[in-house]
Amino acid sequence: MRARSIIRDSSGAALVEFALVSPVLLLLILGIFDMGYNYYIQSQLQGAVQKAARDSTIEGAAGRSTTIDARVERAVRQIVPSADVDFSRKSYSSFTDVGRAEEFSDIDGNGTCNDGEPFEDANDNGVWDRDRGADGFGGARDAVLYVVTVSYQRAFGVTSLIGVPATFTTNATTVLRNQPYSEQSTVATVGQCL
Repeated sequence: MRARSIIRDSSGAALVEFALVSPVLLLLILGIFDMGYNYYIQSQLQGAVQKAARDSTIEGAAGRSTTIDARVERAVRQIVPSADVDFSRKSYSSFTDVGRAEEFSDIDGNGTCNDGEPFEDANDNGVWDRDRGADGFGGARDAVLYVVTVSYQRAFGVTSLIGVPATFTTNATTVLRNQPYSEQSTVATVGQCL
């Protein structure tokens, strides 16, 4: 009789159910906070990069690259003080050239620039490149690809319990054309593939 009354007794059941469900609920809530934090940082980074890129398109900006990059880094560090921030700029003669390889005459038909085949040296560095961009601000009327990469330790370390890396990396990218303050400085030349 006493065993039956113990089995039918439901007092304390809510506590046991909560103990079973609470770890999953806690991980879910922390995961949502982590995602929200990362999206917030991404939107702040994108805004700072857009502003910096607009500042980079005016004449004389190349001499102020440290100041422009410092503004972006300051905006990121206000949110994530320990973040690693990396900058890169590549200039192209037009928007359609961004990310494109330098053109070459494939005389032997193997799809590779080799054996002395002529190529258009768009970035004037003397070798054929898979990306025709030249490092830096470029000149007047050049399209500039500006990329900022930010890496930081996640704010909620609990995410590592479910196999998510402890470091989060994001980047912001923009492409803008420099103002037409003079003629374009880089003119493509002809080179020979090695």
